[in-house]
Amino acid sequence: MILEGLVTTISPDGTPRLAPMGPKVESDMSRFLLRPFPTSQTYQNLLKHGEGVLHTTDDALMMAKAAVGAVGSFPPARAASVVRGSVLTGACRYFEFRVRSIDTSEPRVRIEAEVVATGVLREFFGFNRAKHAVIEAAILATRLTLLPREEIEAEFRKLRVIVEKTGGPDEFEAMTFLEAHTQHHYSAEAAR
Repeated sequence: MILEGLVTTISPDGTPRLAPMGPKVESDMSRFLLRPFPTSQTYQNLLKHGEGVLHTTDDALMMAKAAVGAVGSFPPARAASVVRGSVLTGACRYFEFRVRSIDTSEPRVRIEAEVVATGVLREFFGFNRAKHAVIEAAILATRLTLLPREEIEAEFRKLRVIVEKTGGPDEFEAMTFLEAHTQHHYSAEAAR
């Protein structure tokens, strides 16, 4: 199963880095498989440092902003207990991990990770349809150069309806943010 979450790593200069990631997980969460692109900063950090923290959250706005690299300042965090890294204090659960193997033979790197510590920070409030729609829109927003514009815009229209019917203020803000990000991308592309 793919679990959408947020991964924190440490950059070579020691600063924390946040990235959305959908690792392939087993139900016991003792190990998981990350598949970053080889050009990503998260991959470079894990290659150099070999440790990180995977977080689960019901904060759709944070997921949306992280997906397009627009989080701004690093969110509130504390030091991890076992690995050198950061635990996002607003997350629901976290899984501190160490890299056990890296396979670069495919277009996306395969990183086998072993969980070495876990914790629960707060209850998972849950997802409604709007939160799911925002996550799907965030994933689409990471594929603006990979998928046809018409396809992305059609999906955004469908997802907007779901957010309007079932969302709260955070979901409205997240969807509006992603729509603006997408339109900015296409405007910049047209100006070239």
